[in-house]
Amino acid sequence: MIAPKLEEGWLNVLKPEFEKPYFSDLKSFLVREREQFTVYPPGNRIFAAFDYTPFEEVEVVILGQDPYHGPGQANGLCFSVSDGVRQPPSLVNIFKELKTDVGCDIPLSGNLEKWAKQGVFLLNATLTVRANTAGSHQNKGWEQFTDSVIKTLSDKKENLVFLLWGNYAKAKAELIDANKHLVLTAAHPSPLARGAFFGCKHFSKTNEYLGAKGKKPINWCLDF
Repeated sequence: MIAPKLEEGWLNVLKPEFEKPYFSDLKSFLVREREQFTVYPPGNRIFAAFDYTPFEEVEVVILGQDPYHGPGQANGLCFSVSDGVRQPPSLVNIFKELKTDVGCDIPLSGNLEKWAKQGVFLLNATLTVRANTAGSHQNKGWEQFTDSVIKTLSDKKENLVFLLWGNYAKAKAELIDANKHLVLTAAHPSPLARGAFFGCKHFSKTNEYLGAKGKKPINWCLDF
């Protein structure tokens, strides 16, 4: 099995996964899907979260579920959209919490690359999706891969912050050693959660923890 072109640190720690039968099956599935359907994100963006945030630089992990499935939305970073793309409702609510928590102005762009470049690893549990069909690539092998990613981060690093929003993300807490890391949970930022996400103060709590561990805080404000 030929491994994806990943940042060297990630490749070193994840190499065993690429040699397992499920990953070969997953790759075959994706080849068939692309022959018949439009798949998001584009092939060169599937592993964007790993490219923007090298393994050695990860300080915070935010976990999403599926990539956005609308045209031009998914850019390989969970909750993020590229410049010029309308901000989805969950991202709008994230920015509202950001403003009340740490005072950041609501940014014009929903592109979260600036977070990723500071060590915020923006991982979706499923890294691809068929256009206009939510959940279409679930249970095809991606979850086994990303569960391994989460566990690898927990095992091999210390003093990370894991932000788990919504029941799906909260279930991943069992993969994380809470004695070594800070695990913060909240309702999902989706409007379907009826505002339960608001007031979680995860952005300020993250920076308080990083500061207490002698680490550089995240500049959450995107318009800088």
